[in-house]
Amino acid sequence: MTIEVRVPTLGESVTEATVATWFKKPGDAVAVDEMLCELETDKVTVEVPSPSAGVMAEIVAAEGDTVGVDALLATITAGEGAAPAPAATATPAAAPAQAGGSVDVMVPTLGESVTEATVSTWFKQVGDSVAQDEMLCELETDKVSVEVPSPAAGVLAEIVAPEGATVDAAAKLAVISGSAAGTAPASVPAAAAAPAAASTGKDVANAPSAEKAMAEAGLSADQVTGTGRDGRIMKEDVAKAVSSAPAPAPAAPAPAAQAPRAPVAAEDEAREERVRMTRLRQTIAKRLKDAQNTAAILTTYNEVDMTEVMALRNQYKDQFEKKHGVRLGFMSFFTKACCHALKEVPEVNAEIDGNDIVYKNFVHMGVAAGTPQGLVVPVIRDADSMSFAAIEKAIAEKGKRARDGKLSMAEMQGGTFTISNGGVYGSLMSSPILNPPQSGILGMHKIQDRPMVINGEIKIRPMMYLALSYDHRIVDGKGAVTFLVRVKEALEDPRRLLMDL
Repeated sequence: MTIEVRVPTLGESVTEATVATWFKKPGDAVAVDEMLCELETDKVTVEVPSPSAGVMAEIVAAEGDTVGVDALLATITAGEGAAPAPAATATPAAAPAQAGGSVDVMVPTLGESVTEATVSTWFKQVGDSVAQDEMLCELETDKVSVEVPSPAAGVLAEIVAPEGATVDAAAKLAVISGSAAGTAPASVPAAAAAPAAASTGKDVANAPSAEKAMAEAGLSADQVTGTGRDGRIMKEDVAKAVSSAPAPAPAAPAPAAQAPRAPVAAEDEAREERVRMTRLRQTIAKRLKDAQNTAAILTTYNEVDMTEVMALRNQYKDQFEKKHGVRLGFMSFFTKACCHALKEVPEVNAEIDGNDIVYKNFVHMGVAAGTPQGLVVPVIRDADSMSFAAIEKAIAEKGKRARDGKLSMAEMQGGTFTISNGGVYGSLMSSPILNPPQSGILGMHKIQDRPMVINGEIKIRPMMYLALSYDHRIVDGKGAVTFLVRVKEALEDPRRLLMDL
């Protein structure tokens, strides 16, 4: 019995991954849940376990390949025994396509709250041979782009939804005919790979995303150096070729996609370096711009005297670390103060869903963390019910996982409020941007000694500016100011947190 190993769900807004490492090779025995390979996305690293015990029969997606959600990675022959030859394992896989009739290509799951998409690009034409899991077309939604793989090997018999058509979540996109797919399944990938082999001299198929990128950039395959397995051209290879190509080549399609770039002197252009944005940076840019376009963002400011918090921390930090095994920082104080204030001003912890306001009777605190790849926001769930020690441990653990690129999508979803500490980089004051669909984000800043008037006398105090950015559609100015004042009061007199005042 042949078992298929497919790409698992990668998380919201993640539609493709790169096969980084195979831990097994054809012929190896595998146990159930034993790790077979590792996938890399623009956000996290995903390990793929074996769905069954048996023998690794065939690796379909080699290291370096870009694969979509639910794409076929490998096949396993279930049970004990010698590894079968690739041809033997491939024959049963082709049976559904040969058995007769046709297979409908349907719109895949588009994600939470997404009900329709637009067909942006077809990679195949009617009459073309397709392999199972080969990318047929690309859909665009208001959140992500989704590549649609072929559910079976065969021939593209009909395109139901042409480019530009808007389709709902249950619509039919095309029809795959199995009758003309040939008797040997190996012939389908060969047919699909033929254009690439003819143009590159390599008997391998380039990644569909790379083919699309080359078409958009006006590049031919012989102008791109492939770094994938057996010289296969990947999307990143095209980006590198575009960045190093002479300016006239990519200039033609650029005006259609964006405003023309301002003129640059030839001597300045020679000293420039053009680098393709990573998918994570593109996602960050889109989400931040969406936040500005959607929410009515307003920021209110205050300042807090950190004297009492610093004194309390200095007094107990050694005992705290000895007992709990983690250092006592400022973030646990701010998290506790925000949870306290959110109870009094619940709209800052709420979100807008259509014409409804959804109030959260819990606090899932997002803590923004800078990483070499970009800003991520791991979430500490039910922070309002956690102790200082539990909060510090969670922040330390998630911060390390963020820097190592090991955070899962689940750990970055579901936040109800966010804290961003720009002070660690020396920021004195800033206006943070909301993390949708949240309605509030608190910006912390650098602690700086300043002269303050205390009871008619000038004293030097460690002061920090606080900034609360909020969605004015749901949070009024009074509520925002009240929230920030309550945070200030709790930090300037930490005993209030113990007394729930």
